[in-house]
Amino acid sequence: MPVLVVANPKGGAGKSTLATQIAGYWASRGHKVMLGDADRQQSSRLWLSLRGPALPPITGWKIGPDAVARVPEGVTHAVIDTPAGLHGRRFDELLRAADRLLVPVQASVFDIYAAQEFLDRVAGERKLQGLRMGLVGMRVDERTRAAEQLREFLQRQAVPLLGMLRPTTNYAHMAAQGLSLWDLHPPQVERDLQQWKGITDWLDRG
Repeated sequence: MPVLVVANPKGGAGKSTLATQIAGYWASRGHKVMLGDADRQQSSRLWLSLRGPALPPITGWKIGPDAVARVPEGVTHAVIDTPAGLHGRRFDELLRAADRLLVPVQASVFDIYAAQEFLDRVAGERKLQGLRMGLVGMRVDERTRAAEQLREFLQRQAVPLLGMLRPTTNYAHMAAQGLSLWDLHPPQVERDLQQWKGITDWLDRG
């Protein structure tokens, strides 16, 4: 079962946007998807609660009598949204459970430095050597010098750059309704779907 963790130690990097959209993508392909929210803010859990019953179903954690969150039976694909400042034992537990890691990065010097430190840390963990990883630029205005600098930084990494997503209110509107791009009519979000092509191709590879 694919278990994808979305992580970046910096707050506001776009982790919940990425996690909810990926859950929506996999659900639209007919997979039995779980979206787990390990962040205190519970943004992904809120998105899930706003999702209409007519949409492709996505489930959350199953909380047992011991208060431990587990993947429900029947789930074939899992996405885990993580908190800012992820470190220590919790960091190890989440990444050991994963076979894939996506790192969202925004176009600011603070985000770039935080991402570099995180990528170096993951690369130094010998037990994570088999983890499939990808990078995604978030809220990137390609017309700016900051976007150019972010692309240069991401392309220097050993981890592949899968896509650069533009700053658009589409994601905020979708979040308010528990929607993903794949729940909408393609012509409404054609430009965004094109930007997701590299990410979805990576998700589809076994």
